[in-house]
Amino acid sequence: MEPLHPKLFSGPISFLKSAPELQFLPDADVPEIAFAGRSNVGKSSLINALCGRNGLARTSNTPGRTQELNFFDIGPTNDGRKPVFRICDMPGYGYAKAPPKTVKKWRFLINDYLRGRAVLKRSFVLIDSRHGIKPVDEEVMTMLDDAAVSYRIVMTKTDKVKSAELEATKAKVAEMAKKHPAAHPELILTSSEKKLGIDELRSAVLDAVQI
Repeated sequence: MEPLHPKLFSGPISFLKSAPELQFLPDADVPEIAFAGRSNVGKSSLINALCGRNGLARTSNTPGRTQELNFFDIGPTNDGRKPVFRICDMPGYGYAKAPPKTVKKWRFLINDYLRGRAVLKRSFVLIDSRHGIKPVDEEVMTMLDDAAVSYRIVMTKTDKVKSAELEATKAKVAEMAKKHPAAHPELILTSSEKKLGIDELRSAVLDAVQI
């Protein structure tokens, strides 16, 4: 298999479907990359920046709006029959105003997807640079550890904090990541608004697809 080129993100990209339950997942016939993060971490904006599209993933002023697994097809294969890979936008977690039953449903959906998806190559866990790792982030990281799903930590909104503060938060996040066996040791620092770290994130995604 030839190495995938970042120009793949300049080609056809489309929303495939939303899956409120596992029975609605797309066929497990191409590699998948998943994005996880707390509500309001900037996940939809980052996916849009990654794919070079403004309105691909829904962004909302109401955190927790995304309550389903949303799948996006990235690029067609040479025969055009399948995408090269898919991105799974997982429901935002840790939204305090969501009803307990909804939170429980999200948790089970995410957990079951992570544990049972053979084509899932890697997850990216998004951490807000303004806040660092919260207990709910650690819960998801432990969930990924237990599911033996490798993941990389992506720090978002790096343009919103001063350099010294960012370096301090980065050091704390990196130190905490060492305690999680499935976490990749290197962090990716991004800003969707300033397009910082997007090229590095694209490379990391394409590398994971080819594992």
